[in-house]
Amino acid sequence: MPITPEQAGRLIRRRRSVFPNTYNGKPIADEAIWEILENANWAPSHKLTEPWRFKVFRGKALERLGRYLAGWYQANTPAGQFSEKKYEKTLNNPMRSSCVIAICLQRDPESRVPEWEELAAVACAVQNMWLSCAAHGIGSYWSTPRSILEAEGFLGLGPGERCLGLFYMGYHDLPELEGKRGDIREKVEWIAE
Repeated sequence: MPITPEQAGRLIRRRRSVFPNTYNGKPIADEAIWEILENANWAPSHKLTEPWRFKVFRGKALERLGRYLAGWYQANTPAGQFSEKKYEKTLNNPMRSSCVIAICLQRDPESRVPEWEELAAVACAVQNMWLSCAAHGIGSYWSTPRSILEAEGFLGLGPGERCLGLFYMGYHDLPELEGKRGDIREKVEWIAE
């Protein structure tokens, strides 16, 4: 049965950033994560380069990720700017999550398309993930701290690969959150001739 325009519109409009401090600890089934990643895999990509790559952190790997992020923050923050609260949040957010996915880009080895097109393709893949999470009632959040953007060694990235952030996921008990957007009419120019 086809999805109606109304159903698609409702799903798109209920997508929200839901942060790890609101996750309730309920585990996300591996099958749901695979479905979300499969939906990401159907994002558009010019010349079918499919540049998205994902590293899924679960279980004890979430602790290792938290220690890496907190350690990087501590090592790279001047003493006068260091915040114990931010350190604790950085350390604990992965462990509050059922799953954290490193969002990575693998450049086309032949450079058949400009890098910005592959970045856009990865962003489309993440939007597919976000919409899939919304459909499952899973909270999610795309975070781009410098610590993970510079984590080639920690993530074991190879030539042509780079990390574009972390996608935190977890069930939550929040009521449906109201969205905020400006009027589309202020952002559109119709050109008819």
